[in-house]
Amino acid sequence: MSSVYITTPLFYVNAEPHLGSTYTMVITDTLARYYRAQGAETFYLTGTDEHGDKIAQVAAEAKLAEKEFTDQVSAAFRRIWDDCGITYDHFIRTTDAHHVQFVQEILHRVYNAGDIYFGKYGGLYCVGCERFYTEKELRDGKCPDHLTVPKLIEEENYFFRMGKYQDRLRAHIESHADFIRPEGYRNEVLAMLREPIGDLCISRPKSRLTWGIGIPFDERYVTYVWFDALLNYVSALKSRGEATFEKFWPEAEHFIGKDIVKPHGVFWPTMLMAAGLPLYKHLNVHGFWTVEGQKMSKSLGNTVAPLEVKAQIGMDAFRYFLLRESVFGQDPDFRQESLVSRYNTDLANNLGNFVSRALAMQQKYFAGIVQPLDADWPAEDRELRDKFLQTEKDIDGFMHDLQFHRALESVMAALDHANRYIVQMAPFTMIKDPTKQARVGAVLHQLLEVVRTLARLLAPFLPDTVGELRGLLALEPAALTKPWGEGFAPGHKINPPKNLFPRIDTDAKK
Repeated sequence: MSSVYITTPLFYVNAEPHLGSTYTMVITDTLARYYRAQGAETFYLTGTDEHGDKIAQVAAEAKLAEKEFTDQVSAAFRRIWDDCGITYDHFIRTTDAHHVQFVQEILHRVYNAGDIYFGKYGGLYCVGCERFYTEKELRDGKCPDHLTVPKLIEEENYFFRMGKYQDRLRAHIESHADFIRPEGYRNEVLAMLREPIGDLCISRPKSRLTWGIGIPFDERYVTYVWFDALLNYVSALKSRGEATFEKFWPEAEHFIGKDIVKPHGVFWPTMLMAAGLPLYKHLNVHGFWTVEGQKMSKSLGNTVAPLEVKAQIGMDAFRYFLLRESVFGQDPDFRQESLVSRYNTDLANNLGNFVSRALAMQQKYFAGIVQPLDADWPAEDRELRDKFLQTEKDIDGFMHDLQFHRALESVMAALDHANRYIVQMAPFTMIKDPTKQARVGAVLHQLLEVVRTLARLLAPFLPDTVGELRGLLALEPAALTKPWGEGFAPGHKINPPKNLFPRIDTDAKK
């Protein structure tokens, strides 16, 4: 893969980031870092969705003009993602002038092609979802997401001939098994497409809503928020030139939560077809985090703010928990007890302790000076190297399949092997025999290779920690990519160890 385009959904600016949006950003940032390290040219997009009924309503409650309100909340998203170390390449807002212009161009194109028409419609409308529901889609007469009774609205609007593209979309999904991942969500979309999907209402009258992109061929209407927001994935690339679009769009990897499968899996591809644009490569759907077994809710007071967790345990540890504790596509659960346990077990006791132990022995026995490797490596040294080389190959497969938890499992398994190597070699015992000091130096050199390789393997997952590891090893970034055994010249001096992950005292919390 020479290039990759990674997108998050546009986050709605009715509230600041929480655990769910942070998870989306962490998995996409991890993947972007991974592909950059592989040499792939990477474009990573995120941003905010700022139009529609819900935003107008929340802005009014805050007694602010819509643009003033969205400016504030969009800035908060950007500030928080920056504070979390997220490495996006472009932050798009649906109020950006280039995006507004592009939406209107596509509306003109689809209208001129005969795929937008004017008609009358009556339906059950949920303000929270900003969409119409059929009776069949409701749960006990209520919106399945917001558990509110939709409003019956009858009005004249513009409609997109979405049903015209239903068979073509179904055929594409059936012939591309991984178009929507994981498979369960692919099956969900195919089930939708086995029933008539109808046409999509893509306007709102200004008599009811003014906060939106104007319909270019009728000044009485604004654009439906989904027809507006979904086009961001293309408008962001187009704003940087046609060459950027042509390079990255064929490798588009959309990441979304499971609540917006229908707009991204049905609305969006049919819109692309109508506009004469190629489809994206993958739609990757993740589950919802619960907190202590309950759905996150402001009313329950159980929302999780990313910067609060960062302040508690550090951003890398938070990243590790989110990636290690979840299986992509399933619904994970955030528990304080699990957070602390994962931190202490994997990061403090395993990773942190290993690094501290290896570097401490290097300082104690050789004043931090790296000794030569053995001319002929014993079998146990080759096994140690081979375990980490195999782990690197395994990670490649896991990342391709979005199995972030298994990638980290494989690193920890290799680290367990390295800990057994220390026990097997017992350098702390060998050093007492003057005839074995050269072997001790070679063993510690191998342990430093473990630390250096860990820095490379963990770079997409724990970027801050990797920077600290490089500092402890006194290495430049390029040194991390050298083959095993070539990372340190004899005579190179490393720095004294530090406590990377101070253990959290669980007894003190009781």
